[in-house]
Amino acid sequence: MYKAEFERQMTTLIQKGYPEMAGMTADEFTKNLAPLQSLAEALPIQENDQQESLVPFVLVVKGDWFDGEKAMQAIERQKKAGFSVMDAEDISRFKPIEGIELPSGMAYLITEVDTGSETRNLAPNDAMPIILEQNRSPLTVEEGIAIVTHFPDLLKKNNGFSLLGSRCGDRRVTALWISENKPKLGWCWAGNPHTWLGSASCQTRLGPKKP
Repeated sequence: MYKAEFERQMTTLIQKGYPEMAGMTADEFTKNLAPLQSLAEALPIQENDQQESLVPFVLVVKGDWFDGEKAMQAIERQKKAGFSVMDAEDISRFKPIEGIELPSGMAYLITEVDTGSETRNLAPNDAMPIILEQNRSPLTVEEGIAIVTHFPDLLKKNNGFSLLGSRCGDRRVTALWISENKPKLGWCWAGNPHTWLGSASCQTRLGPKKP
């Protein structure tokens, strides 16, 4: 069921220049990510796949392997390129929070992704316990970029989403929203609610088994 979708996402990353950003050829890049295909194909079919804000899985490249600012510029939504108000160095300062352990390898899958429409108008600080109570995990900045790379139309004018899974030691939380009809990566304060921002989450993170 998900073989074609995995191949689509892999092709998207190649077309967006991820192999070049990682210092690899397209073939080398494909070889590194290929072990994830069987994990995607083994995922159970979700009855809620058709729900607008949910996707079964997203292929995520770790932040060490790409330039976040360039990745945002490569995103296209309704014929408009994305952008970031944060430069690549600032984006790279945001690391996974305690309790989030990324799989090994240069890439992995996040599953049962929800862009957080039900948590709109809740401050990130208030959304976090709701996400954890549901036994879900907040998303990192790289995971958010991956969602909009593969599914740009999930980002809507009045439903952007915060990425609570990455912090850099201050009160900022990165977020994705529509600005001037373009996908934008920026940040908001952790204690401030916005009617147009939810908080995104996933069920699990899957990667190849460690040798």
